[in-house]
Amino acid sequence: MSRPRHVGLPWYAEEQYEALRASLPDGAKLPPRYETWRIATEQMEREVQRSGVAVVRVPIEVAAFTAWCARTGAPGDGSGRARYAAEILAGTDPA
Repeated sequence: MSRPRHVGLPWYAEEQYEALRASLPDGAKLPPRYETWRIATEQMEREVQRSGVAVVRVPIEVAAFTAWCARTGAPGDGSGRARYAAEILAGTDPA
């Protein structure tokens, strides 16, 4: 299986982070502080880039993501966020 050329990385705006954590079924698994999440995610982003895969940050907005989950039946957890980011990156309109 070949490695993807690029991957979508769900990215959260600092001003939406608390609302996002509160609305997600797995929100308690995310770090309580945005800065902690950002630092860890940027480190993971660099590791993926070093492997030769381009990383594209895909903004996750609470209302749009929640509506997409309701419409598609996708879970609101990490796998759902990854699928949402992949659909946006692929050019399909998840909204």
